[in-house]
Amino acid sequence: MWAYFEPVHAVTYLHPRARAAYEAVGLRGYWRGYFAGRAAPLGATEAAPVVAAFFNFAPPMVARALPSVWQLASPQEALRARLTGAVQALAELTYELPESHLAEAAALLERAASAAQTAGRVLSAANAALPIGEYPLARLWQAATTLREHRGDGHVAALVAAGLDPVETLTWRAVLDASPPQYVLGRGWSEEQWHAARERLTQRGWLTGDGAVTEDSRAAFQAVEDATDRAAAHPWQTLGPDDTDRIRELLEPIARSGHTLLPADSPLGLPALPG
Repeated sequence: MWAYFEPVHAVTYLHPRARAAYEAVGLRGYWRGYFAGRAAPLGATEAAPVVAAFFNFAPPMVARALPSVWQLASPQEALRARLTGAVQALAELTYELPESHLAEAAALLERAASAAQTAGRVLSAANAALPIGEYPLARLWQAATTLREHRGDGHVAALVAAGLDPVETLTWRAVLDASPPQYVLGRGWSEEQWHAARERLTQRGWLTGDGAVTEDSRAAFQAVEDATDRAAAHPWQTLGPDDTDRIRELLEPIARSGHTLLPADSPLGLPALPG
């Protein structure tokens, strides 16, 4: 299900309409919009809670954006821009779908999101507490966002339980995916921190001396993914198999359109949709 609802949420990072909405309220530059929009459900927060909740960004990178972005746009303005840009982006991607399709998708995805257990999941809880949108695309995007952060909060918990810190996690994933160093450095970590993380992973037995992935590493990766999936399962168990199949069917054309926005080197790691 993540492969179907994540592209709905991800328009807020990838679509020109979303970026233009942030710029319209004074949040110029990709990372100002990113940090303000994603952190806005938490209120006018300082950097430290966002470093903890977002997990994979180097603290100095977050501190360059927060709390100074709140001098450019309040959390309420950032939330309005975030939703406006997402709705405009989705409208462009779904213009061929009838209103009844979008309304049914929004209603079912809201049911799944309302079943998300948010205890211990800060970003999910903050998004779940936001007012429900007035129109189907607003409701659809907000439900997808709550589910996305719900899954993300659980994923961070699985990584912490596996004994990984943020730069180790990014380095590990980059090696597994054969991604360039920019996957790590682009989140504010230095080359020294990246190399030190590789060394710690080698000492742990997850990388060989020449940087190859070991079988223990692959098994650990699968264990983290399985734990993430288990932690994210409750909304779909509550919805039941028939309604889950129906929401998958409804989301498929929207997700396929959203996938066209994903760059080849996207850090989201989304699997391709079947078919």
